[in-house]
Formats: sequence, structure tokens, C-alpha cells
Amino acid sequence: MNYLGLDTKKTEKVVEDLNILLADYHLYYQKLRNFHWNVIGRNFFDLHEKFEELYDEAKLKVDEIAERILTLRFQPTSNMSDYLKMSNLKESPSELTDSEMITILLEDHGTLLNQMRKVVETADKASDEGTIDLIGAYIRELEKTSWMLDSWKMKTKATHKEIK
Repeated sequence: MNYLGLDTKKTEKVVEDLNILLADYHLYYQKLRNFHWNVIGRNFFDLHEKFEELYDEAKLKVDEIAERILTLRFQPTSNMSDYLKMSNLKESPSELTDSEMITILLEDHGTLLNQMRKVVETADKASDEGTIDLIGAYIRELEKTSWMLDSWKMKTKATHKEIK
């Protein structure tokens, strides 16, 4: 891997972890599509739009992760059957409440963040700053999204004060 100056043996493990993250993001993307299509109830408009925003972001990350693997001169995994075997995530049913959907996404975010941290740790051992930078940005974005979804789920107290 002369043009990047990285040790191929060390980057091989980075690519293994990136391929798992790629599989995770494919399942996450499809789950977001499922939820986008099947959300119902009072929160339909907000969540329908939010799920679309999230799957658009996930689609970009799928491409960026695959392209990072190619940059490292390896081949990205590209079959759904392989993704289903490799992924840390599981498929979800379609018949869920809006709150159940958010709970599942938050659980998936925790799983995605764990895999991202594995990638960063492995990339650090390989002196792969490009991968560290890419995944570090993903971690920051997903943590913020998780905070927002978690805030959506919180119960609030009525705090309106009577205006005199």
C-alpha cells in the first residue's frame, strides 16, 4: 500500500471492522426505510420526515465506508446475505409503535457506536488517520442524533405558569 504509506497487514484488520460497520449501516438504513413507511399515529408527520432524513444520511455513510475500504485497497462486502450474517444489528418488524421504533433506533445507535469505536481503535493501531477522521465524525453525529431521539422519548411535566 505504498501510495498511502500504510502497512497492509495492519489495515486488513481495519477493513474487517469497516466491513462489519458497512453491514451494520445497511441494516440500519433498511430499518429506517421500514420505519419511514410504517410509522403511524400522532407523530406521523414528524417521524416520517425524521426517518427520511436519517436514512438519507445512512445512505451516504454506506457509500463513504465502502469507498474508504476501496481506498485502503480492499474490496467492500456487497451482498445482503453477507450483511445479515456479519451485522451486529437485527431486522425489525413493521408493526411497531412510534415509541418502539425510537427505542429500537437508540439501541441500534449504541451498537453502531460500539462498532465505530472498534474501528477507531483498530485504525489507531494501524496509524490510519483517514479512517479515524471519517469515523470520528460519524461518532459525533450519531451521538447528537441519539440525544435528540432520546429527548423526543422523554416525558415532560406541564410547567406552564398562569400569566397574571
